[in-house]
Amino acid sequence: MDDPPNKTTWRKKVRDFLLKIREPEDRDELVGVLHSSYEKNLMDTEALSMIEGVLQVSDMQAGDIMVPRVQMGVMNITDPIKKIIAYAIETAHSRFPVIGEDKDDVVGILLAKDLLRYYQNSDKFDLKKTLRPAVFIPESKRLNVLLEEFRKNRNHLAIVVDEYGGVAGLVTIEDVLEQIVGDIEDEFDLDETEANIILESNGKYRVKAQTDLTDINQQLETNFSAEDFDTVGGLVLTHVGRLPKSGETFQIAGLEITILRADSRKIQLLMIEKKKMDVENSQ
Repeated sequence: MDDPPNKTTWRKKVRDFLLKIREPEDRDELVGVLHSSYEKNLMDTEALSMIEGVLQVSDMQAGDIMVPRVQMGVMNITDPIKKIIAYAIETAHSRFPVIGEDKDDVVGILLAKDLLRYYQNSDKFDLKKTLRPAVFIPESKRLNVLLEEFRKNRNHLAIVVDEYGGVAGLVTIEDVLEQIVGDIEDEFDLDETEANIILESNGKYRVKAQTDLTDINQQLETNFSAEDFDTVGGLVLTHVGRLPKSGETFQIAGLEITILRADSRKIQLLMIEKKKMDVENSQ
């Protein structure tokens, strides 16, 4: 069925535009064509970002996006089952590496949903028999290849090993997809309708990275200048000099700022705590 008048599809617009120009000869020219298409309103910002993400994934490796070893949440095969269940509830993750003696000894992957079998028949529940086989990949594994393997094998998590065979970290299918589509919502995300700054019960502030510095100054009684950057995300980027990763913490002008969410393009969510000044050292 033909498209109705005045409702030319996005795909046809891009095709018609590409027919008018010569074929790109390299990656840079292709990116230039895409940006030209965006400027001519043939695609929106999200479409451009996703296409660039696809191109970027082919150049990235598992080691570039993995959760490092020190930040891996794991369970020990010798832990009591109630401790394992409590940890699964606390972290709210769906999959966990299970280790033996240390993090280099990954014996399998536990799916949180498989813990339901314990409640079905606790006497016959065997944790070892419940584990799924762990998938090991090198740090150099290309993300586009890894994504295809995730899809074919229906795996969602892989253990990343270094050149010596030791565990370097882990990577999930969500980590790879976020390089293409941007951040995927999780328990740390703020709803778009929520305030940019939320005071938690522990006295810390959960803050969206796009929050204006003027709002930060007012809420936290700071006096940051907005001459060089407008947002708290810009403040962190300027201070660090690079795009930080989730989990990193920085001290900036009496504030302890932890990155809760960041993808390969931008900082998204922060946790900020006002640190008390050391009176003796300040004198």
